[in-house]
This record gives sequence, structure tokens and C-alpha cells, in this order.
Amino acid sequence: MPIFAIPLLLAAAAAAPVAADPAAAAPVVTRLPAPSAPRLKADVTAMVGFGTRHTASTTTDPRRGIGAARTWAARRFTEIGATCGGCITVERIARNFTGVRAPTGVVVEDVLGIQRGRDPNRVVIIGAHIDSRVTDVMNAVSDAPGANDNASGVALVLEAARLLSQRQFDATIVYAVFSGEEQGLWGAELLADTAKARGWQVSAMLNNDIVGNTVGQGGIRVADKVRVFSEGIRASEDLVAQQARRAEGGEDDGPSRALAKSIDDIARGIPGGLDVMIDRRPDRFGRGGDHEPFLKLGYPAVRFSVAAENWDRQHQDLRTEKGVVFGDTIEGMDFPYLAKVTAINVATLVRIASAPAAPDDVSIAGALSRDTSVKWTAVPGAAGYRVRWRRNDMATWTDTRDVTGTETETVLVQVPVDDTFVGVSALSAGGAESLVTFGGRERRR
Repeated sequence: MPIFAIPLLLAAAAAAPVAADPAAAAPVVTRLPAPSAPRLKADVTAMVGFGTRHTASTTTDPRRGIGAARTWAARRFTEIGATCGGCITVERIARNFTGVRAPTGVVVEDVLGIQRGRDPNRVVIIGAHIDSRVTDVMNAVSDAPGANDNASGVALVLEAARLLSQRQFDATIVYAVFSGEEQGLWGAELLADTAKARGWQVSAMLNNDIVGNTVGQGGIRVADKVRVFSEGIRASEDLVAQQARRAEGGEDDGPSRALAKSIDDIARGIPGGLDVMIDRRPDRFGRGGDHEPFLKLGYPAVRFSVAAENWDRQHQDLRTEKGVVFGDTIEGMDFPYLAKVTAINVATLVRIASAPAAPDDVSIAGALSRDTSVKWTAVPGAAGYRVRWRRNDMATWTDTRDVTGTETETVLVQVPVDDTFVGVSALSAGGAESLVTFGGRERRR
């Protein structure tokens, strides 16, 4: 029996007008089988079985090391693609990196499963790093099982590919398995640079890192929450753009924060699922993850991570001291919980890959008026748009208006611009909604 069912959005086969009533524009909902906890456990067990997956470990041994692990991941994508007539193609991209944690250089390779959408250029990325480590980050030979950090994330990515491989979406989905994370987020940097070089329009990047435990440091158990980290002020914005965002009040509504808020909304619709804690930082305090290279290039990106970390089981040599078990072994994981995190990722992928791109630009005006004028750029393929607003002492949208067809402006009567935040999203014919683009001052052309 499934743990729970996942609500998924289906685009209508033919274009239809978007209803003016938001309730009438609700997406068609179907259900897929829930993520499989046994399948997730089997994939984590397989990765742990490679002994170490340190980025500088052997690439020639067929049963041990990072090379064998990456080949296994590529084979898993191939197997999943075979069930849908080759809908997922496998690509392996690589680059040599040198740094403090690899002073003589190391080849970092990413394994990609690419599920082509109707628009091959618009992309949604879900990723996780496969490399592991022990206490000494330079130790590439000792056993480093890396069960939760981060076989859990890779298993989630593979399970998402399995569940979604039988469907076609408007956007292309890239399932990414990174290496080089522990050396400097190098695998993520490689894919972010590749996305830019190929001209991909990245609608969202979901990074999953340490997503499979519920018992944290000191024995605290948190099994009903997952953290989603997101930036407010964008890393890609120059000082002038940052000052403009601050002046407009958009610190809590950048694209990555909009992504986090959408994930929170989606999670609330999954019966028996998890509460999403929107963590209003790019990552844990003073730390980082594989979504950050994407943020630097301006792509919306977030990190999923457990609500209660157990540092005795992260980056540790395998040992027991005074009755305390150290090391990232599979015994520290909770696979039903990992299945619930997977469900949120899958539902998010479906919504964003089914929707059009978010509007590039939204502007508002209404100085010395009780009304607010809203304008936005047209989005190719959009069947309509959803205007959202809230009082500017609120964190989440409270009011909506749907605008049909090709209209790209509206007036909110008795909604004063000084006291209101406004955003606009694009809608598919089936009601799937893009991320919300925050409204600011009109750009000078």
C-alpha cells in the first residue's frame, strides 16, 4: 500500500480559456503511486556498498569508489528510461578542478538524466551530490558510506525520475547527480555553467542534501517537518539592483523565495505529508550547498534538508566512542520520511514543468491614488495570468485575480500601492501556475 498519494497537475490536451474565478481555474488533479520507501532504501544500500564515494577515490575499480558509483547512477537512469521507450537520455559531463581540497586537481563528473519536454530549452533541475567523505576531507580511501549525506538525496532524484518518466511535460526535467560537492560545490558549478552555455531557461533548481533522517543531535526527533532554504536578496544582483529591491520591499519575494513559498503551498496539499519550514537563508548558518552556483548565475534555486541534523553522523570516521556511534551509516536513516520529502519534490516538479515560465517583468504604479495599476510581460504559451497581492505587513499572498487570454495589465481598485505587494504568475491551459514574479517600478527601456 502506498504511504500517501501525490496530487499532480495535468495540462489539458487543448488550450482552453482561463476562468476569471480562481476557484474555477483549479488544476486537474490525478494521483500517482507514492514514492517507494523500499526502493529508496535499496538505492541507498547500493551506494553505501561502494565503500567510499570520495571525489578523489578510485575511478577504475568496478565495485568501489566514485567511478563505480557514478557508473551505477548512469545505469539506473538508463534502466528507468528503458521503461518509457528512452524518454530519459543519459549524459555525463566532466571538468578538471583544482583547489585547496584537491591541490593536484581532480576530474569532477556529473551524471545527468534528461527528460525532454515539449520545450527543450526551458528546464527544471533536481539534483543531489553522490560524493561522500569522513573526518579528514582529504582521506579518499577510508570507508565513507555517506548514507544520509548524500545517498539520500541521490535516491530521491532517482525515485523522482522513476515516478515521472511515464509523463511528458512542457518543460525539460534534468535529474542531476553531482560529485565534487565536498571539495567546493564543483559538480554543481559545472552544471550551472553548462546550463548557461547551452542557453537553458532554468525555471527552478531543487537541491536535496541530507534529506533522510528524523533523529537529530542529542536524540531529538522531528519527523513532521522539512527545511527549505532560499535566498531573499539575490546573489546575482548588483548593488543597484539590490538597492532597488530593497526600496520596493521585495526582499522576501525574489525568485528563489517565490520557489520556496510555492513548495510550501504544494506540500500543504499532500495528505499525510510534511510541514515545509521556509528557512529564510540561502543555506544553514555559515554553510553552503549545491544550489549556490545556480544562485550566482541568477537561477531560482533552493535546498531541501532535514529538520534536525545529527552531526555525529556527518563527516565522521566510522567508530564508537563512549557508547556513541559516529559515522553516516544506513542505520541512522528513516525511509518513510525520505519518501515524504520525495513526494514534495515530485509534486513541485510536476507543477513547474507543467506551467509556463514566470513573467520576466512585473511593474506596478499608483502613486497618489487608491488604485494600483499592474503590467507584466507576456509569456509564450501562457493561457492566462494570475495577479496576486497582499498587504505589505503579510508574508504570504492573500488575494488573487485571474486575467484571461493575452491581456497583460489590470487595475486593482481600492488597493493602494503604498500598502500592498503585488506579483504575477503565468497559467497553463490546465491551470498549472508558474512561480510568482514580484512587482516593482517599471523598468526604463
